[in-house]
Amino acid sequence: MATVMQKIKDIEDEMARTQKNKATAHHLGLLKAKLAKLRRELLTPTSKGGGGAGEGFDVTKSGDARVGLVGFPSVGKSTLLNKLTGTFSEVASYEFTTLTCIPGVIMYKGAKIQLLDLPGIIEGAKDGKGRGRQVISTARTCNVILIVLDAIKPITHKRLIEKELEGFGIRLNKTPPNLTFRRKDKGGINFTSTVTNTHLDLDTVKAICSEYRIHNADVSLRYDATADDLIDVIEGSRIYMPCIYVVNKIDQITLEELNILDKLPHYCPVSAHLEWNLDGLLEKIWEYLDLVRIYTKPKGLNPDYEDPVIVSSKRKTVEDFCDRIHKDMVKQFKYALVWGSSVKHKPQRVGKEHELEDEDVVQIIKKV
Repeated sequence: MATVMQKIKDIEDEMARTQKNKATAHHLGLLKAKLAKLRRELLTPTSKGGGGAGEGFDVTKSGDARVGLVGFPSVGKSTLLNKLTGTFSEVASYEFTTLTCIPGVIMYKGAKIQLLDLPGIIEGAKDGKGRGRQVISTARTCNVILIVLDAIKPITHKRLIEKELEGFGIRLNKTPPNLTFRRKDKGGINFTSTVTNTHLDLDTVKAICSEYRIHNADVSLRYDATADDLIDVIEGSRIYMPCIYVVNKIDQITLEELNILDKLPHYCPVSAHLEWNLDGLLEKIWEYLDLVRIYTKPKGLNPDYEDPVIVSSKRKTVEDFCDRIHKDMVKQFKYALVWGSSVKHKPQRVGKEHELEDEDVVQIIKKV
């Protein structure tokens, strides 16, 4: 492990020394590919010997969505969990009070949202320092990450935490790169682009592919992609996740400082101790989770508005709704009656491909 760490440090040093221009783009692309491979090796050690992997944070996924609290020690993550969920997570004035992952549940708009209070991470967590690997591995399983920052500490902490998470293949508030990478049996590297490229050229693409021992592939770009984007697509283990920057302890700063912080994108100011703006934070979490509530209507009865079925806005067809209730329901499905904004008539008869909208009412008719 030490040798891998040393190799990573050597490559990072060389990248820092190298000037960025057209002549060095090919060399930098090669270094970035090597770095990504070494990082992956660090996450999944290849050696078969040695002891176990160590104690992890095995928290059972429950509820409709999972939100993780990530941040440096003593920024108020546990206080936030206590106030939002009513779960007890120990709070004290010293760092590293929380040593394991503590789950809590928020009931909001009929949805059960699991909130995870993760131990504080330190600089170098992506290289395995201070249980950082376990913390960030648990963060990878979340639907939204809340990066908790302390208003009285430097705002540069935001960049440090982003760097740690990006080292683990988590891409915050980004969409997957719009480029196609397809391996083939013969024909060499074929590079096409629909736009003018300022970052990548055929030589850089060939160098990155050869680092991964790929000698035959089709690469087509639909936007001005960077070497990092191509590496992300080749690696394939990247997670694209929404993130909210929660600036805590705003009761200790002036209004002028708060106005400056207000320019941050994806940001929400709170004071966990005094319970300021916790409703605003919950509203923002709901917005970033992008969930859809569907109400059920038994035949001959009024709709059940108390207990909605929660589905993701990316998978909101009638078939997905049936799967959320019971996996065998689709086999008995005949048609569905829908009331709401996704249909023209009230009710309207639809098939299982129909896409539902938020707060639709659905009645499933089964085969006899």
